Amino acid sequence: MRIRLAEHDDLEAICAIYNAEVVESLVTFDIVPWEVADQELWLERHRGAHPAVVAVDEPGTGDGTLVGARGEPVLGFGTLSPFKEKPAYATTVENSVYVARNARRRGVGRAILLELIRLAGDHGFHAIIARTEGSNTPSIEMHQACGYETVGVEREVGRKHGRWLDVIELQRML
Repeated sequence: MRIRLAEHDDLEAICAIYNAEVVESLVTFDIVPWEVADQELWLERHRGAHPAVVAVDEPGTGDGTLVGARGEPVLGFGTLSPFKEKPAYATTVENSVYVARNARRRGVGRAILLELIRLAGDHGFHAIIARTEGSNTPSIEMHQACGYETVGVEREVGRKHGRWLDVIELQRML
């Protein structure tokens, strides 16, 4: 497995990974699946200091359902995004990590997160925020294992699949 910057030809696999979570889980608060054509702008926004990365296997490995650029199976993806729009927040970013269901418990999420931490440091950011749904214990534990601390809980700020959802906010200083 290796981590690289996301490319246009990865968008179909990225959308498939994300849309499974939109439709079937609580890990994203989105309720409308992504369309590949609409994600061109998303990918363009995730260049430079706020990159999108993918974890990939060697071509010819995997089940072939989530193939990205160069025929590489896409195992997961992650992004750095601006934390808030106001200029004083410019040195803080927010990370997101999503792993294909058939690639979980193999260290994919952790590898993506560690690469995002490295990239955030390389781009001169001071802090990284992660916001995860309150019952998403694997995400919370992964972030804590990578040096994040829980800094807050937002109670019942989202509603999806007929449930009120909490958000746990974690932070890592760089």
